[in-house]
Amino acid sequence: MDGVLNVLKPAGMTSHDVVDVLRRLAGQRRVGHTGTLDPGAAGVLVLVLGRATKIAEFLTASDKAYRVEVAFGVSTDSGDAFGTVVRTSDASAVTEGRLGDLLPQFTGRLQQTPPMTSAVKVGGVRLYRRARRGETVEVTAREVTIHSLTLLRFWDGPSPRALLDMECSKGTYVRAIARDLGEALGTGAHASFMLRRRVGRFELAESRTLEELARLAAEGSLPGALLEMDGALSDLPVVDLAPGQRRSVLEGIPLPLFRVPDWQALPSGASIRLRDRGALIALGRIEAGVLRPFKVLSGPS
Repeated sequence: MDGVLNVLKPAGMTSHDVVDVLRRLAGQRRVGHTGTLDPGAAGVLVLVLGRATKIAEFLTASDKAYRVEVAFGVSTDSGDAFGTVVRTSDASAVTEGRLGDLLPQFTGRLQQTPPMTSAVKVGGVRLYRRARRGETVEVTAREVTIHSLTLLRFWDGPSPRALLDMECSKGTYVRAIARDLGEALGTGAHASFMLRRRVGRFELAESRTLEELARLAAEGSLPGALLEMDGALSDLPVVDLAPGQRRSVLEGIPLPLFRVPDWQALPSGASIRLRDRGALIALGRIEAGVLRPFKVLSGPS
């Protein structure tokens, strides 16, 4: 069973929990995900099965989109509602106007420090494991990009809340944005709810629940829910190989550009889908005057 699956992860499950469920439903071990979604968050989790695990790195690089509710006046050690409260304060001075004026400062390229309860590795050990052991380590900030941060709704009071929509680069921690907004306003804050509504081309409206997938597996129709690798990578340029070129590509032999259809339109250095009779068999890139296969996805047949 090879392909890509758009799963609606429920809040309270880890991404690895969802992978384990799909391993049981599919009856195979070769299942992975393309980017961790926090246990406290719900929404799109893209899984890869079988040979599609070879393209996980290309799906991991996709931009993401979230809905997040930020609760001001309460800070937690994890930055979300699943952590331990470490600070409370009166946040009634936070208004819709103050928050709206602040949001532009949180768009564009930012230096973000991952939470101590994140999966980032420091010294080969994931931060959440160090946090469970009571360790505190210095975490290096890293650059992320917030493409847009929009205020959708605001609830005022001594503990105001705000609903935000965010589009961002890979590696962005939504709960860190909530934490940093609270720090900038001097009240503290945490992400009281997080929903990932998009990963690249994969939308929330097209996600399948675990209950739905269990029903499909019981009916023997789970393979029909998978998206083929070619469709999952449809944003990449494509070359439909000429007859007789399949064997060379599967053996990793570079193709001279004069033998590649419409090679002049191909971007140099980009990953390119290589198809044989409409089926994706490899990925390649243009290097030194040839089209060089660098990842073979199909078998020799």
